[in-house]
Amino acid sequence: MSPDIVVAGAGMIGAACAEALSAAGLRVTVLDRGAIAGATTAQGEGNVLVSDKEPGPELELARASRRRWPELLAALREELGPALAEVEWEAKGGLVVATTQDAVAPLARFAAAQRAVGIQADEIAPESAAALEPHLTRNLTAAVHYPQDAQLHPVLAATTLLAAVRARGGEVRPDTPVRGVVRDATGKVSGVRTDQGVIACGAVVNACGPWAGSFAAGAGAPIAVLPRRGMVLVTGPLPQGTVRRKVYDADYVGAVASGDAELQTSTVVESTRAGTVLIGSSRERVGFDETVRIDVLRELARKAVALFPVLAGVPVMRAYGGFRPYAPDHLPVIGADPRLPGLWHATGHEGAGIGLAAATGRLLADLYTGAVPEVDPGPFRPDRPAVIDADTGACA
Repeated sequence: MSPDIVVAGAGMIGAACAEALSAAGLRVTVLDRGAIAGATTAQGEGNVLVSDKEPGPELELARASRRRWPELLAALREELGPALAEVEWEAKGGLVVATTQDAVAPLARFAAAQRAVGIQADEIAPESAAALEPHLTRNLTAAVHYPQDAQLHPVLAATTLLAAVRARGGEVRPDTPVRGVVRDATGKVSGVRTDQGVIACGAVVNACGPWAGSFAAGAGAPIAVLPRRGMVLVTGPLPQGTVRRKVYDADYVGAVASGDAELQTSTVVESTRAGTVLIGSSRERVGFDETVRIDVLRELARKAVALFPVLAGVPVMRAYGGFRPYAPDHLPVIGADPRLPGLWHATGHEGAGIGLAAATGRLLADLYTGAVPEVDPGPFRPDRPAVIDADTGACA
């Protein structure tokens, strides 16, 4: 039987949309040009954060996703069994710190604004931060503890979501790029073209991440989604408790919100269940240039050691870089494209896709089925000016 809907992209966002659509009773086929969860998702850190978002639509989506992730994972463990639903979920919280006097007031204002909309953002003294993270530098001027921040393993989470799609009768095909969209006599989507032929369907979801702009342009409905590159260092395994939660410098929030194309780095340090420590982060718009820049890695390492001096003698096991889907107004693109009936978008989450995925999938499924969404979909509309009227020439 032909699927009701095809999801183009088997990363975290595509997997979350496919899971939510299949949970709503739809027949879903997921296609990816490469390996499952093998691109942006595999190069992420697994963050499920509320701490880095100012009050507004993205924070509301993040709050909904933070509520939904534990519920969704519990349901999937019940449905699939614990072996297929292990995603290394850790509700370990986050810590944002300032190391200069100039950063104290902005950090306090940011935390106060978040508290005003219901986020738990606890301002704590530097000595209290040291109690939470014993190896943290003592050169702190301020700190905010975010108990709601969490982490999961992005590849395990995506494959768990896709396992549920398969269990419900759906199909997941790696190494099957979508070559184009087929329209019927009325102009509506009626299928997608692949190297193995046309797959008939009633709709297609563009969940192609950094390549979503190219996909949309090829379908005749361009959107402004650009790749923004980031680099991460991975240390060798360290003793348990060396780094206990996600810790980052207050300037990380500004880097996330910035639209500058030039390189920006900010200190982000967090542990994994395997004992390794992930060190970030960098952001730059360089197209799809995969060149490893040693100067960027040195800057990440230098800043990490300043925050956690214990890392100075720790070997770096590997470094990796990935492309994140960036929209000019820093908001995801979620919903139906009015220019092409049957084309839906779920992209533009940049570095927050892992955390926002659970609510994104639910929102798209609610819109598709006509259910009342938990989150206001208006700010994420694909036809908003920042996305549809922007220069999309760099999307390809």
